[in-house]
Amino acid sequence: FRVSSTLDKSAGKKNLTDGSPGSCWTSQQGTPQFIQLSFNSTVIPKQLLLTFQGGFVGTKCSLEIQSSSNAQDGKMEWAPWTKIFPEDINRKQSFDLPGDKVQGGVRGLRMVFEESSDFFGRVTVYDLQVLGYML
Repeated sequence: FRVSSTLDKSAGKKNLTDGSPGSCWTSQQGTPQFIQLSFNSTVIPKQLLLTFQGGFVGTKCSLEIQSSSNAQDGKMEWAPWTKIFPEDINRKQSFDLPGDKVQGGVRGLRMVFEESSDFFGRVTVYDLQVLGYML
């Protein structure tokens, strides 16, 4: 996966999925920031679980997908999918995703944090999980 930026090595992208409650990814300042996931196979994402650091929450997030249905000249392009609005809290937040809009499945998911509760636009995520199934 990819991220838009990283504050420093101790807050790198590997911390997003390491399962440790003490590690996190923190972006540099400025909006928008993003987290981009690529899947090894075609999937149907059904739920997104995010744990932010309160005060550093991406409060407006556009979700974009890559699928064969939005391919241009054989290259999969990013297409808007849905929006979520996380609360400025520390606990895990769950977002149901409109799987019916991606019946053919997706190969990539990008979370674009358009706004942050941090004055400088930083985003801090302790945990990221995507639940769903493979096609």
